[in-house]
Amino acid sequence: MQLMRLGAAGQERPAVRLDDGEVWDLSPLTSDIDGRFLADNGIARVQDAVASGRLQPLAADGLRVGAPVARPGAVVCVGQNYAAHAAEVGGDAPANPIIFLKHPNTVVGPYDDVLLPRGATKVDWEVELAVVIGSTARYLDSPSQALSCVAGYALSNDVTERSFQFDLSGGQWSKGKCAETFNPLGPWLVPATEVADVQDLQLRSSVNGEARQKSSTSDMIFSVSFLIWHLSQFLVLEPGDVVNTGTPEGVAMSGRFPYLDAGDVYEGQIDGLGAQRQTFHKA
Repeated sequence: MQLMRLGAAGQERPAVRLDDGEVWDLSPLTSDIDGRFLADNGIARVQDAVASGRLQPLAADGLRVGAPVARPGAVVCVGQNYAAHAAEVGGDAPANPIIFLKHPNTVVGPYDDVLLPRGATKVDWEVELAVVIGSTARYLDSPSQALSCVAGYALSNDVTERSFQFDLSGGQWSKGKCAETFNPLGPWLVPATEVADVQDLQLRSSVNGEARQKSSTSDMIFSVSFLIWHLSQFLVLEPGDVVNTGTPEGVAMSGRFPYLDAGDVYEGQIDGLGAQRQTFHKA
């Protein structure tokens, strides 16, 4: 099953999509899919409601698809977590995870337009696996404890303005990461229990129909379980928080492809987590 939020921005309704494509209304269970819902055993309650037939169908055709988790308290990101990507942007594989933050209001729906910031010249795409936290991760003792804190997984695009990130950064990456609409997320949140092996998922992206990225989460330098454990030593991850786990090679910063411009169309996909599509426009 896949958890979704459907409707106009700020008015999304919680829903669950089953493997047969049917969509069911979750409003009797919760007003939204957010940190409070996830912390309150929300996914298990949805599974029970589906199994018992207590939900009503929702006419989803024509409804906007929002980000699958509402109002994340934090969006924590990992840089250069694929060795080939680190190499293509001129770096060595990091000895420790590189961590940066995105403003939570960068999160938008998977098919929403992305706005090119004023003064932008080097806007780049980054297909990524996103981890959504389901229970508090604080000073975990080992990576083996980490996956029990994960509610599920989603598809993410960590959009980046490279000149802001590096040339105007002042030493930090956030200027290039935090523009409005710079984190399309979804279309779904897939429960962690329904992902057989999070380290064996295929990722792909394209721009204007031309292939850009193709890789697997098996190529991560730091696994999902290691990242969640590692992060818990430095900050407290709370239910509803989103962790972007890095992008593989094939970005514009490599010099092999042009940066994004108004009218360009990006598409990303992760097996089992759906596909997303954004058109880029000037702000």
